[in-house]
Amino acid sequence: MTGILITASLSQTVNAQKNFPTCRVEDTGGIMSEAYWNIWNEQVNAEIDAGIEANRKADAVIITSSLPKGTEITIEQLSHEFIFGAQIFNFNQLGSSELNDKYKNLWGTLFNSATVPFYWSTFETEPDRLRFATEYWDTEEFWNNCPNPFSTRNWRRPSTDQIVEFCESRGIRMHGHTLIWGHRTWGQPRWLLEDMVCPEEKGAMDSFVDTYVNPGNNGKDIMFSDHYRELSADEISDALPVFTKTLDSLFEKRITELARHYGGRIVSWDVVNESASDYKIMNPGGRLIKSRYGIMPADYTFKAFKTAGEVFPENVALNINDWNLGQEYVDQVNDLTARGCRVDIMGSQMHLFDPAQCLQISLGDSIQTPEQILEWTRRLSQAGMPIHLSEITISAPGNDERGRQIQAVITYNLYRLWFSIKPMMGITWWNVVDDCGGAGEPTVSGLFERQMNPKTSFYALDTLINHQWRTNITARTTKEGNIRFRGFKGKYRISWTGADGSTVSREFLLKDDGDSITLRQ
Repeated sequence: MTGILITASLSQTVNAQKNFPTCRVEDTGGIMSEAYWNIWNEQVNAEIDAGIEANRKADAVIITSSLPKGTEITIEQLSHEFIFGAQIFNFNQLGSSELNDKYKNLWGTLFNSATVPFYWSTFETEPDRLRFATEYWDTEEFWNNCPNPFSTRNWRRPSTDQIVEFCESRGIRMHGHTLIWGHRTWGQPRWLLEDMVCPEEKGAMDSFVDTYVNPGNNGKDIMFSDHYRELSADEISDALPVFTKTLDSLFEKRITELARHYGGRIVSWDVVNESASDYKIMNPGGRLIKSRYGIMPADYTFKAFKTAGEVFPENVALNINDWNLGQEYVDQVNDLTARGCRVDIMGSQMHLFDPAQCLQISLGDSIQTPEQILEWTRRLSQAGMPIHLSEITISAPGNDERGRQIQAVITYNLYRLWFSIKPMMGITWWNVVDDCGGAGEPTVSGLFERQMNPKTSFYALDTLINHQWRTNITARTTKEGNIRFRGFKGKYRISWTGADGSTVSREFLLKDDGDSITLRQ
């Protein structure tokens, strides 16, 4: 059974980053097992091709009646409507200007969207000290001279204004991650349960929480005690009546402050992250719930979306995001919209954190098969909104040449499948560079080595995004008139030579069948 081998060629690409060569895709054997190719067979690939043609392209007409017959028209796709994104958590943190520049240049060449980190625990390390502005420990100089970046609290958590300004300078779409998340290490600051408790309730709170050492969270973190586990949500709320109200107000304050600072500059936000597992205990009308994360406001997902809908502009998309793609996620979203919340996009995650999972896939194990992916996509589609594959991880088992080929083939085939699915609006790669993940995340899941040398998976994505999925056409006007073409949805530049010999160009967006542009001298 033949497979796909993706290797670098010596030629340079026009559309991809100039530092990196293009790749070629060849049939070969031995990288993936026959069992794998039995899953990703010719029929599956034919269906993927048909889905891409139907869902990612549109028909357009260029009206050329005012141009002389025989005028040569160049039709060049400049960008995609589909989101090909990545998180930008290592902005200026890679240790040298050369490495940082290579990292930054990926946005606008390979990626058209950046996920910006707004994790509450590292964004507001002290009450009312929001890390919008860049301070010394956010600068390139600091990170270029940092002996052990991995143990530094701001690692993967740069100040945000510098990222927003960079993305705006490159015309890059931005996605904020995340406003509300119950995770005690990253989703909430430690001071929330330590400093926001009034003296009268301090004894009760102390009986509910224990402190333990966690170097990744500035020395310590919080877990909940056996006494806490014995009590009901109402009993905990009865013991903490002031804190219950404080928690609600602090959640609302956080959303409001970020909306006030950025307005419509960041076009989408994960309003709530990973809350579907709490859906059945949300308790509308209640005070607190015993979340899977610990103490959380009752009905916190509903409250967060109601607040976000009030404070963010209408043109900002409000996302919900989760790894739990079961029916409870769909039920939660339908419940939120039925109760008047504006939820614009459903985020979904797919993390193959363990490199052994990718090795199993290469051997034909039934992980992330086309049937499984289409099944959860159909389930999420019940909510009737676009799906953003907001966090993906694909690791290279062994991180040797064969392992990197396995990572590249899995990446190539999964991206093709995801791109073919109608409700899918975008895909966001998680850790772009090896050895730059968070605690517990793999060191071999990047598209690049730590020194920003491209891996085979980079070439796989570049081949798809900048070559196979780009429409570039040259045509001539005829006496019959208009030029019709079918192209990938996105932004185009149309150029021709004017009557005075100068180059004339127009830009237009191709979004729907029948879109047209009229050319005039």
